[in-house]
Amino acid sequence: MLRLFVGAAAVLVVGILTLAGGFAWMYSTADISTVGTVEFDRELAVPPLAPSRVEADGTRLFELEMRSGQREFEPGVVTPTWGFNGDHLGPTLRARRGEQVRVTVRNSLPETSSVHWHGMHLPAVMDGGPHQPVAAGQTWTPHWLVDQPAATLWYHPHPHGETESHVRRGLAGMFILDDDAADGLALPRDYGVNDLPIIVQDVRFRDGELSGAHEMFRDVGFLGDRIMVNGTLSPYREVSDELIRLRLLNASTARIYNFGFADDRRFALIGTDGGLLEQPIELDRVQLSPAERAEIVVRMRPGERLVLRGHPLDAGLDFFGQRFAGGDDRFDILELRAAETLRPAPDVPAALVSAQTPDGSNAVRERTFDIRFAQINGQPMDMNRIDETVTRGTTEIWTVRNADGMPHNFHVHDVQFRVLAVDGSPPPAALRGPKDTVYIAPGATVRLALRFDGPADPDTPYMYHCHLLWHEDLGMMGQFVVVDPGGSAGTPAHHGDH
Repeated sequence: MLRLFVGAAAVLVVGILTLAGGFAWMYSTADISTVGTVEFDRELAVPPLAPSRVEADGTRLFELEMRSGQREFEPGVVTPTWGFNGDHLGPTLRARRGEQVRVTVRNSLPETSSVHWHGMHLPAVMDGGPHQPVAAGQTWTPHWLVDQPAATLWYHPHPHGETESHVRRGLAGMFILDDDAADGLALPRDYGVNDLPIIVQDVRFRDGELSGAHEMFRDVGFLGDRIMVNGTLSPYREVSDELIRLRLLNASTARIYNFGFADDRRFALIGTDGGLLEQPIELDRVQLSPAERAEIVVRMRPGERLVLRGHPLDAGLDFFGQRFAGGDDRFDILELRAAETLRPAPDVPAALVSAQTPDGSNAVRERTFDIRFAQINGQPMDMNRIDETVTRGTTEIWTVRNADGMPHNFHVHDVQFRVLAVDGSPPPAALRGPKDTVYIAPGATVRLALRFDGPADPDTPYMYHCHLLWHEDLGMMGQFVVVDPGGSAGTPAHHGDH
C-alpha cells in the first residue's frame, strides 16, 4: 500500500512539475518583438480619397461596396480578403461640417454585414449598428447632416456577434471631417503628403490566410504577430515637410498600442477621437486601445529615418495580463524617411479650438455601468431589450467600472464625451480631448460627461460596448434610446433570438 501511495505521489509531483514547466515555457515565449527586425522595404499605401458628387440640393453622395477579394501582402502569396471598393480596407471619406451626406452602401459579400460610422453624431436609424443590417446583395442608403467639429472618424462593420471577424478580414476605413475652425489653424493638412492616415492593425498569417485564431490565455481576443499600416507590411513613407501630422487609428480588434518613436522624441498631441484639443500637449507616448484615435504632429530633421514604434504598455495590467494581453509586446510600425531638404513649417499653434464637450456641471442624471467579461451590469447583450433611456437635450454623468481582471474599453455611439476623472483623479493629458472610446484598466473607474442632442427615436437604439471586438461579440454590449422630454422607450425591431 505504501508503495502505491509513494508511486501516486511521484506521478502527481511529475504532473505538477510538467504543468509548471509548460506554463513557464508559454510565459517565456508569449511576448512578441519586431524591434530592429523590420526591413521597411514597402512603400506605405495611402487610402485614396473617396470620390463624391454633390447633388442639386447640396447633398454630398458617396458610394461604398463591401466585397470579397484577394491581396498579395507577401510577394507570391495570395490572401483572401474583404474590403470597401477594393480588396482590402476602404477609401477615406471626407466631408465638412454643415453638409448633408448620403452614402449608398452595397453588400456584395456572401453574408449579412453593416457599416457603422464610428464617432459620428447622427440619427440612430443611420448609425449602422446591429439594428441596421445589410443583407447579402442588398443596398442601404443612410443620410444625415454633419453637425460636429473637424475630427478623424472611421467606419467599420457592426453585425451582432460577427464584428471581430468582419473587421479582421479588412473592412475598415477613415472618415475625416473638416470645419472652418480647423481650416484656420497652421497645421499640416495636405492629405497623403504631410497629413497621413495611419490605420494600424495586427495580423497573423497561416497558410496564406489572415488567421483569426485566439492563442491560449489570450482572453482579450485575437492578437497578431505582425503589424500592417494601411494594409502595408514593413511600410516606409518618404516625407518632404518639417512637420508631419499622423492620424493614428487603432483598427485592431483587441491589441492596445503605446505609440511613440524609437528615439523617444516628443511630439504634439493635437486631437483625440472627436476632434482637436484646446491646446496641443507635448508627449513622448500616446496609448490607444481598439477604436481610439489620436492626431499627432512630429518635427522631422533633414535626411533622417524615424521609426514609429509600439512600446510596452503601461495599462494597469497584472503579471499575467501584462504578458498574455500583449503588454510586453513591442513593434516597429512605420519608418518616416525625411528628404535632405524639407519644406519649412511653423510651430504648432499654442491654441487650437474651444472645448465642445460637456463638463458635467448641469448633469440631470448619473448612471453606473459595471463591465466584466461578456456582460455589462450583469447582463449579456439582448437586441430586443432597451437597457437605458435618456432624454434629448440633457447631460448625464456615466460612471464605468472595470469589474474584472482583464483590460476593457468603453465606446458610446452617437456622442463625444468628456473624461471627468480616472479613479477619482483628473484624467491624464491624453484623455482631455473629446472622446467616444476610453480604455479602462482592470479594477479602474472612469467618470464621463455626455450630452444627448438627439434626434429622439424611442424605437431605435444606439449601442455602448467594449470595443475589444471578441468581448463585444460575446455580449459585452448594451443599448440606449433617446426620447423627447416625458417620453418613454419603445420596442426595437425584432432580430430573431438575439
